[in-house]
Amino acid sequence: MSGRIVVKIGSQVLCDEQGELNLAVLEQLAGQIGRLAADGWQVLMVSSGAVAAGRGVAGQKLERVNDPVARKQVLAATGQVRLMENYRALFARQELTIAQVLASKSDFQTRRHYLNMRGCIDGLLTAGIIPVINENDVVSITELMFTDNDELAGLLAGMVNADLLCLLSTVPGVFDGHPDDPATQCIDTWDDEKHQSDEIVQRGASALGRGGMHSKLTIARRTAQLGTTVVIADGTDRDILFKIVNAQKAGTRFPAVGGASPAKRWLASTDGHAVGSVTVNSGAAEALTDRSRLASLLPVGIEAIDGSFSQGDVIQVCAPDGSVLGCGRAGYGHEEARQSIGKRGQKPLIHYDYLYLVD
Repeated sequence: MSGRIVVKIGSQVLCDEQGELNLAVLEQLAGQIGRLAADGWQVLMVSSGAVAAGRGVAGQKLERVNDPVARKQVLAATGQVRLMENYRALFARQELTIAQVLASKSDFQTRRHYLNMRGCIDGLLTAGIIPVINENDVVSITELMFTDNDELAGLLAGMVNADLLCLLSTVPGVFDGHPDDPATQCIDTWDDEKHQSDEIVQRGASALGRGGMHSKLTIARRTAQLGTTVVIADGTDRDILFKIVNAQKAGTRFPAVGGASPAKRWLASTDGHAVGSVTVNSGAAEALTDRSRLASLLPVGIEAIDGSFSQGDVIQVCAPDGSVLGCGRAGYGHEEARQSIGKRGQKPLIHYDYLYLVD
């Protein structure tokens, strides 16, 4: 088996007890990824660890920087060099070339930026080069930061239409209860009808990194619904990637349950960045969320329009109670949309092909 695989390596996997890079772990993971590449897999790495690597570089110089945000930026900037140099050397031993890609959330906000980034990554993969991707901590500000690298990995998996997304942490997978409870088990295969993410979190399943279990589950389920199989697993297992690609028992697997067009994959990455919104009536909400139908958003079902938007902008779609149903690409601007509210026989404000509904 081969295809495209996104491997996200968490900081807990890469760092030792002192919070510095564990070079032995880096080496064994690079070896596993090299084996995947030799077997024909196109691999994207999403790697944490830049800030940790910076602690071993900046040293006493960091004491001169008082601002906490600036300190983190200094660590990220200096550490990114060291992290990439380690990766370059480890993959060079296997005659593999890597490339550094730094991303911010703004790269996913506009269709043009999104396609430019996808074109770059597609080019690297076609050339047999392994992209090593991380958030651009040097320039990112709070409102444009990813929740964590799990979110970035999920967005990239959708962008490149990956077959597999591996979220590697330091736990065996998703537990069905508190890890300290002897009766607790690791869930082998996630089933939305059997498992409820809120209940799993409330029962005390351990947090995994900065985003926590709730964030990881949300990303894993959403990515699977877009057509990519996801596995949450223990990155310290020396054969974890081999087990995952060969469908052996490893971590918690979220089977791909559907597929999505490139446009819908992009829309799924624009969450929180809509420039306007529309509120629909109960009939339209029911029609849009009926998975047995392919429904576009028609003006007859719209009750209100908020914000100013132009043709091609992303707008949110809200239910009568204010809850967000999803988002879509506007077929025309807000002025024309307001003139068409409640009218029959009008062209769709959002065509089905450009409408993404959240679960």
